[in-house]
Amino acid sequence: MFGRKKRSDDYDEYDDRYEESDAYDADYGAAAYTEGAAFDDDAAFDDDVDTADIPVIDPADATKAGPYDYEDVAELLTAVAEQRLDLGSVIIPVPPGGQLQVEMTPDGTPQAVHLATDHGRLTVAAYAAPKSPGQWRTVAADLADSLRKDGAKVAVESGPWGRELLAITEGADLRFIGVDGYRWMVRLVAAGPSGAADAGTPLVAAARAMLRETVVRRGTDPLPVRDPLPVVLPPQLADQLTAAHQAQVDAQQEQLAAQAAAAAQQSAGSVIPPRMPQEPRRGADGSAMQQLGLN
Repeated sequence: MFGRKKRSDDYDEYDDRYEESDAYDADYGAAAYTEGAAFDDDAAFDDDVDTADIPVIDPADATKAGPYDYEDVAELLTAVAEQRLDLGSVIIPVPPGGQLQVEMTPDGTPQAVHLATDHGRLTVAAYAAPKSPGQWRTVAADLADSLRKDGAKVAVESGPWGRELLAITEGADLRFIGVDGYRWMVRLVAAGPSGAADAGTPLVAAARAMLRETVVRRGTDPLPVRDPLPVVLPPQLADQLTAAHQAQVDAQQEQLAAQAAAAAQQSAGSVIPPRMPQEPRRGADGSAMQQLGLN
């Protein structure tokens, strides 16, 4: 969709000496989907696939299109701004019928943004990377090992950008698509019920279409490789989520206050009243002392 302009090299110097860490995890949100049918076609998954044999598309190949670097298409974004969702580090198209789901931290900070479709959920996130490409190859290998340790069946397949991971878990089928850029790496996760993440399905078609039109805004700050680039919500959406989060906090506080008041009331009702002094026993003809004639 976008044309490309010549890249300028006026970035701040990036320190490539940062160590690659294990901060990049396999948080794929399978719990959001109901458990699918058991997968029993073990022959379709070869744990010994040599990822080096999977072809990588030449970045100059026009059939690949995006994802784009913001510096390459910034001037062209204004024409399609209304058709894109700007999340700070990534600018993504919203597929027809897609519903936005924002994952928040306990303090109300946006952590991830998902797009729920009729066929499954799509999640796009960008990460810091060195100037030289190749981070997705390493990340894919680490991710495959992590998924297998968690009991998933993992296959390495070839896609428009090179290697993709297909994982079959107890709760969902997942496809991970990664692309290396200049000082960034973008990863898309397509998650859905059994069979939804297979090649040629509507979910995978939507995932690739979205990635082709995704723009990554890396920024110039030096960051350790694999660090996630920050998610920044549009002001209107941020205000709505802030209000919703505050309403949730207020409701929780009111509930806690009501529980505390009920507990205090119950505690007060269970207090044994002080014992009153007993009066002298009285018989039919007066008190015992009177009957003895002592008063």
